[in-house]
Amino acid sequence: QVQLVESGGRLVQAGGSLRLSCAASGRTFSSYARAWFRQAPGKEREFVAAISPTGFYKIYADSVKGRFTITRDNTNNTVYLQMTSLKPEDTALYYCAARYYTGQGTIPRHPQAYNYWGQGTQVTISS
Repeated sequence: QVQLVESGGRLVQAGGSLRLSCAASGRTFSSYARAWFRQAPGKEREFVAAISPTGFYKIYADSVKGRFTITRDNTNNTVYLQMTSLKPEDTALYYCAARYYTGQGTIPRHPQAYNYWGQGTQVTISS
């Protein structure tokens, strides 16, 4: 049974930093693109960042570019999201996701393209 489990979310002051983790189990994810999405109350789930299976390619939403960094460790099936210079508008439930990726085309940004999801970890940024 495939499971993605996020951790690391908490309340942080604006300007602070956080590192989220997403541990995967149930299969080897070394051929899967991994991504982070977020959803604030009353808003649609939005793309944050994604990383290719080897970690060579990374893409980011414009709103987090230069502040967030996605990395992965295929030895333990874990993906990370290092978040710095946090803003109140970063407050959301953060989800990790995965999908099989052959390397053809760009890494998907749309949530419907991902078929494995975690339950989310809450990130709250106070002003």
